[in-house]
Amino acid sequence: MPTPHEAEKQHTEPEEADQPPSMSSDAAPPAAPSRNPCCLCWCCCCSCSWNEERRRAWRASRESKLQPLPSCEACAPPSPEEVQSWAQSFDKLMHSPAGRSAFREFLRTEYSEENMLFWLACEELKAEANQHVVDEKARLIYEDYVSILSPKEVSLDSRVREGINKKMQEPSAHTFDDAQLQIYTLMHRDSYPRFLSSPTYRALLLRGGSQSSNEA
Repeated sequence: MPTPHEAEKQHTEPEEADQPPSMSSDAAPPAAPSRNPCCLCWCCCCSCSWNEERRRAWRASRESKLQPLPSCEACAPPSPEEVQSWAQSFDKLMHSPAGRSAFREFLRTEYSEENMLFWLACEELKAEANQHVVDEKARLIYEDYVSILSPKEVSLDSRVREGINKKMQEPSAHTFDDAQLQIYTLMHRDSYPRFLSSPTYRALLLRGGSQSSNEA
């Protein structure tokens, strides 16, 4: 016959065995959650809930913060001389609202419209003086055109991307200057020559010639 001490031990052992290991009295308390260190930078790996909330806010305000380029119909019709000047230099094309609109339409046919949109967004950012607005627009630009998660990501080399990630800790109106220059150069060397030989540009030249003939 078991002694009272043995009976008490047999009674308590199953209860202890039923307890999961994590609930034992010797287990250390769970560590307090800490903020993901990637929140301190703007690299594309960040997926913490804090950043997700910011992303949703930026996307919700995208339409009001970054205005799209006007369509060709919204721009004043270019004169024949202006259309011809676009073939003289890429700078003249990009400094013309109608030229940018026509070039953007061409880029859309080549599935590279994001290059023009990124360049325009950077121009808008550089014209902004309010630091709070600069901070928000810079993050919108990053989300739309620099993040590898974006379908509108532009082609930037690793050096430029690394520089942007560092600057995004304290964004300024010139955070994307190097990237903007790289995309400008890409459009100049790659897309601009094809634009000048495209049906889009030839149609504008013919339209300008018809206008000159009618005026004569």
